[in-house]
Formats: sequence, C-alpha cells, structure tokens
Amino acid sequence: MKKYIGILFLLITTAVGFVSCNDEWKEEQFVQTASFKSNPTAQGVSWSYLRYNATGKVRFNLPIIISGSTPNLKNRTIHLGLDPDTLAKLNQEQYGHRQELYFKQLDQKYYTMPQTIDVPAGVSTVTVPIDFILGDLDQSDKWVLPLQILNDPAYDYQANPQKYYRRAMLRITPFNDYSGEYGGTLYKIFLDGDTEPLTLNTHRTFVVDDKTIFLYAGIRDIDYLDRKNYKVFIKFTDQNIDIQKKKLEIWSDNTANNKFKVGAAQSYYTRDEAWDPKLPYLKHIYTTLYLSYEFEDYTTVPGQRLKYKVDGTLSMQRDLNTLIPDQDQQIQW
Repeated sequence: MKKYIGILFLLITTAVGFVSCNDEWKEEQFVQTASFKSNPTAQGVSWSYLRYNATGKVRFNLPIIISGSTPNLKNRTIHLGLDPDTLAKLNQEQYGHRQELYFKQLDQKYYTMPQTIDVPAGVSTVTVPIDFILGDLDQSDKWVLPLQILNDPAYDYQANPQKYYRRAMLRITPFNDYSGEYGGTLYKIFLDGDTEPLTLNTHRTFVVDDKTIFLYAGIRDIDYLDRKNYKVFIKFTDQNIDIQKKKLEIWSDNTANNKFKVGAAQSYYTRDEAWDPKLPYLKHIYTTLYLSYEFEDYTTVPGQRLKYKVDGTLSMQRDLNTLIPDQDQQIQW
C-alpha cells in the first residue's frame, strides 16, 4: 500500500512540475529591451560593407531586436541618435592621445537615416534603412558612423543597458569585386642592399572605383601616419596577357616625392571560381595579384631616403552563399 501511495505522490508531483514549467514560460522572464544587432571587432567597431556606387545611393539595413523570452506584444517606436561621446571614448581607449590615428565620424552629407523606427506588435526584429552616398569619400581615413538607441522614461521601450547592444559603431567600408584583405606571405618587400625580404601576413586594399583599388606601398598600413604619401593604385583591365592572366595598371599619386616606378616585370591578375566540395551552395572566388614596383621611403628617417623593391603575389578568397538572392548580401565577410 505504501508503495502505491509513493508512486501516486511521485506522479502528482511530476504533473504539478510540468504544469509549473509550462505556465512559467507564458510570462516574460526578462525585461524586454531594444538592441542593435552588430558584431564589433576587438577595436569596438562593426565592419559595415557597402557596394561601391560612384553616384547612386547604397542602402545598409541595420537590425534592431526586441529581446526577451516571449514575443513583442506592443507597438513601439524606437528613437535613434548619433553617439560622438562613445566614439571619442573608443578612440581614447584604442589610441590614447595619438589623435592622428583616431576613427573619424562620418560627415552627415554622406548618409541619411530616420530618427525613429516603428516595431509593430508581434514583430521582434526590424531594420533601420541607412542610405549612403560615398562617391568621393577618402578611404585612407577610418570612417565610423556612431549610433545609439536613445532612452527616456516616456518611451514605450527600454534600451539594452549593455554597451555593444545599445550602441553600434559602424566602420564604413565600401567594396568592389577586388577590394578586401589579401594574404601577403608571397608578397616580398626588399630594402635596398638586403637579400631577405620583409613580409606581412595580410594587406588590406581599398576602393577607388569599380575597377580600381589602392593599397599602401611596402609594409605600410592604415595605421601609419604617413600612409597617404605611399598609395599604390591598381586598375584591373580586360587586356589579356595569356589565357589566364590579365594586365594590371599600377601607379602612385605622389611619384615626385616617393619616386614610385613600375618594375621590369608586367603586373597582372587572375580570377578563378570553384564550388565548395562539401557545401554545394557555397562558391569560392579566388583573386591573385602579381605586383612589381619600386619606391623610396622619404619620411621615416629625416634626411634619408630608403629604397625598396616589391615583387610578389597577393591572394584573396571571397566566399559567396548563393542561397541568398541579393548578390551583395551573399558575401561571407
């Protein structure tokens, strides 16, 4: 008898537990808050890639999420604003007093965006449409659009208190078919008189127009103070050198000072495509650049000119998720 009573008690307890668990999820378990969906890097900025367009608008959709354990049941109006104070603090944390290295706030002439966005009841995710016109934006500076979700007791929502959810530091990055980060282990940089080359693991390239990019000569990158004196422009032509190779045109806009000179070997590029063997929807595009040039470093050591010769290849792999209909959104950055 005691055995049956114990079993009955256990069944009743279990049933009550199930009821309790089910009822528990009918009510919100957290405070529903409004948050940006962005992925900050170690520097605190979120790379925001925009297809280069010389004259027209390019739209970037920034997601906002109403978080919680239950669906959003209210009509809400989310208020948005700029956040220069957080950008200033971010610069201070990253670069100290070296203001010449700071991220720069994007001028308002380059974008338009709404000050509010509505989130209807029953919807937990919306996107903020930000329209950019970046035709003449100088990519040798580090542009950021600092945004925040505004908070006020009178509003019908609460902004997420966490820094990287309430705020979004959008690192504005135009791209074309050839721009991006290239592997540089075979890109050899020789100082005059040395036989062992200098190399960097990666070299980032930046957009000039649909067919042109630039990078910085030698080992320079965007954090060098004198970087604007050492731009190397690379134009992709349709002129064939052989079956696979096409001609590159390379030049500098500061030849009078850096003595830039095209190397004896013809610079060229190749592009190949391949489907992923395990993920049939994933397409790989491989771009390889062969560059040959010389230049002089006239700023590192006052009164001296350091001669460099560069000869080698840069390679980039771009992955496309072809299940996504929008081609610009297919790129897996």
